[in-house]
Amino acid sequence: MIALNGHVTADTLSSLQSSVPGKSSFDIWKKYFTSILTPESSESAFPSDLLSRKRVFNSSSLYEDLVIPVRNFHDEDKGFMILAGDVFDVPIRKDIIHRVVRWQLAKRQQGTHSTKTVSEVSGTGRKPWKQKGTGRARHGTLRGPQFRGGAVMHGPKPRSHAIKLNKKVRRLGLKIALSARAAEGKLMVFEDLDLPSHKTKNIVNHVSQMENTKKLLMVDGGPIDEKLKLATQNLHYVNVLPSIGLNVYSIFLHDTLVMSRDAVNRIVERMHTPINR
Repeated sequence: MIALNGHVTADTLSSLQSSVPGKSSFDIWKKYFTSILTPESSESAFPSDLLSRKRVFNSSSLYEDLVIPVRNFHDEDKGFMILAGDVFDVPIRKDIIHRVVRWQLAKRQQGTHSTKTVSEVSGTGRKPWKQKGTGRARHGTLRGPQFRGGAVMHGPKPRSHAIKLNKKVRRLGLKIALSARAAEGKLMVFEDLDLPSHKTKNIVNHVSQMENTKKLLMVDGGPIDEKLKLATQNLHYVNVLPSIGLNVYSIFLHDTLVMSRDAVNRIVERMHTPINR
């Protein structure tokens, strides 16, 4: 059986190899690299001794846990990992996604736009001509909005565009985004994001082997490795984030999400932490 920490025991691996003669466990599970393994999958696709027909429920909720294979950049099999159902298998709600993305984009606006009023615009304060007797319209200043080089009426001033959104709604939005990628089979879990070298071709070759991947988001648990930064900085379709910076907008901006095992554990821990009010 699968251990609680997401690893597979030696008995399971041996039974997996014996179920398909002539093939290693790497060959058997290679085609499921971009797929989500759930307990409801067909019997023909998965060995019966690996996944039970019973649903795997989290003890603290009624959401179904997911089982996903773990690999690395060397394309080696690193076992399996159980994803918490209350984080990676919640119902999809477009209204929550819309609210969270709108909140996120509004909050990141700089709001530094500014125009000058009559008191701020450069110019003389002298009355341009006398009040009466010229036949022209009366004016008291040349800095008014009706004159060239004058002020701007009701123009924008520096302000914050941020809107309020409850923390529980923000947290729910991140859960929905992760669940959407998991349901699409576009969520991959790596043992770690350590590259053999800083060469960009390592990432290019790996991304080219992924099916239907145009933009890739990689999430690591802690600080980003320097080799990974150098390897991805020239690729406009690959971005790297630490787990603390994972957000809804970035997830939906990329069609494929790659997370390290450490990143998954940190995200789940963050989602299970009580909200400070």
